[in-house]
Amino acid sequence: MKELTVRKNDAGQRLDRFVSKAVPLLPESLLQKYIRLKRIKVNGKGAKRDARLAEGDVLSLYINDEFFERPREANSYLKVGAPKLDIVYEDGNIILCDKKPGVLCHSAGQWDYNTLIAHIQAYMYQKGEWSPRAENAFAPALCNRIDRNTGGIVIAAKNAEALRVMNEKIAAREVEKYYLCVVVGRPRPAEGTLRGFIFKDAAKNRVYVRSKPEPGARTAVTHYRTVASAGGLSLVECRLGTGRTHQIRAQMAAAGTPLLGDGKYGDGKRNRALGEEGQLLYSYRVDFGFTSGAGALNYLKGTSFRVPDVGFVDKYFPGIKF
Repeated sequence: MKELTVRKNDAGQRLDRFVSKAVPLLPESLLQKYIRLKRIKVNGKGAKRDARLAEGDVLSLYINDEFFERPREANSYLKVGAPKLDIVYEDGNIILCDKKPGVLCHSAGQWDYNTLIAHIQAYMYQKGEWSPRAENAFAPALCNRIDRNTGGIVIAAKNAEALRVMNEKIAAREVEKYYLCVVVGRPRPAEGTLRGFIFKDAAKNRVYVRSKPEPGARTAVTHYRTVASAGGLSLVECRLGTGRTHQIRAQMAAAGTPLLGDGKYGDGKRNRALGEEGQLLYSYRVDFGFTSGAGALNYLKGTSFRVPDVGFVDKYFPGIKF
């Protein structure tokens, strides 16, 4: 139990709003529940959520200690009252989630609980599959990441062994990731491989494609095939040969067929004309093509998973199978 005394500057606030600020990790649903159950008292008595607080009021909070910790990414799962996940596949070792565009994989420089990893950890915590206080160091973790405005499959490991093996397999290029994108124009040839060198400007969060090696530039390889073309647009499937920052976006733009909606590398005029404000890029499929032993994850060898649908495909290429 913790006690809080209302000071002059906090007087006049509603009980629920005061507690939400004082205990930022407490989910809104639990806050309201604890007020109803009188686990949050004012001057020793239960109170309604809209009760106005006065200077000198003493709040008694019968709330678990972890909710009083300083908010940070490691404990942001506590703030998630009802995890929202689109699960493509799950077993005792991994979860494959369909991350929607606009969702962050991890918090970006400041505390944020509306991230994929926070919702995955909250999901496991609330199911009783993960107990942070029983672990010395491990927490469920993402094995790959996708840009905020890109959607698709993200792999999360439920235990340390699964994390180790999956990271090794991804590094060894034994996990194939396939993307769908809509580009402006038609790729020439319709199927091929884009090879080049990508230089990253961290200050601008932008990359540049070079045709020849230069200091700081890294090899970039993207295999692609055109699935369909119509109305000056093409639906293209890409398979990564390397995994560089903004690789597909930058290489397709350098090839003269930028992604529709891409505000950084794309065609601003066409983006505005079609009302697209985020790149139409989706990591729709993942293949576990393990070529060597995978330990605890060996059962995944040869399996493939894909999202059930991709919104922009239906919008611009209705009826097309991919």
